[in-house]
Amino acid sequence: MPSYTFVSTANSFVLRGAKPAFVDIRPDTLNIDERLIEQAITPRTRAIFPIHYAGVACEMDSIMDIAERHGLLVVEDAAQGVYAQYKNRWLGTIGHLGCYSFHETKNISCGEGGALVINDPAMEHRAEILREKGTNRSQFIRGQADKYTWVDVGSSFLPSDMLAAFLVGQIENMEKITRRRGEIFERYAATLAPLVEQGLIRVPAVPPHCSTNYHMFYVLTADIEERTALIAHLRAAGILAVFHYVPLHSAPFAQSLGVHQSELPRTDEFSARLLRLPMYFDLTDQEVDEVAAAVLDFYRTRKVQCMHGV
Repeated sequence: MPSYTFVSTANSFVLRGAKPAFVDIRPDTLNIDERLIEQAITPRTRAIFPIHYAGVACEMDSIMDIAERHGLLVVEDAAQGVYAQYKNRWLGTIGHLGCYSFHETKNISCGEGGALVINDPAMEHRAEILREKGTNRSQFIRGQADKYTWVDVGSSFLPSDMLAAFLVGQIENMEKITRRRGEIFERYAATLAPLVEQGLIRVPAVPPHCSTNYHMFYVLTADIEERTALIAHLRAAGILAVFHYVPLHSAPFAQSLGVHQSELPRTDEFSARLLRLPMYFDLTDQEVDEVAAAVLDFYRTRKVQCMHGV
């Protein structure tokens, strides 16, 4: 898995006694670099966990091919990828398992919770038991058992009816939500294009064979010092912009686990340069323009200061 991800990705394995092996990311999409996966595989490796960062797909054809050749499972972390596609296939439906998130920061949300997509029929039966607290209750409800009892490990993973109702309303409006996020994304991109053309910043890259859900609009600054200054500039203008993950391989707990991996130079570099701009459904065009104008003003002021040797 990549180190540039949220801690939940790693916790899902660590909680069950496994140890993550981190792989560096691509320089374009910031997704796991599929070209580096095989060198991280050992006889103890059991699964590949690609994270579709910012709603842009990993190179799933290559990843699935690697998994097949090495007899590994692929678990897609599509937490940010709901309603995004790779070569006309929905993210979360390509690997053996797919994970969605409905956390408050996601495109569609019920505050907390998520969903597990079972793409391998051989796993469906046990997944149903795990969901039902380790019992065969679902079989009982369908009339396939005369009683239900404890048959495996399990827990309670169901949301409340109230949370589910909030989520259903958003699922019904998913196209509308995605369309509006796309308008915001493209408005940022068009306004900040001069900075991109001058090589001052980078913005999200979406490969032609992928369709994004516009989960995030970020900029990559020159370095961490410039990012820190830009955050302060935006804060002074009343705009909240934040960086994203602290790489997991640098975290104290990862080091206490004795997690070993090769150097991850791109992960270290891009995590220090990335800044997320405000992105949510109710953001107005005027607010988008104000954010973009503040970013433009920062670089305009910075250019003047450099000209005067400040």
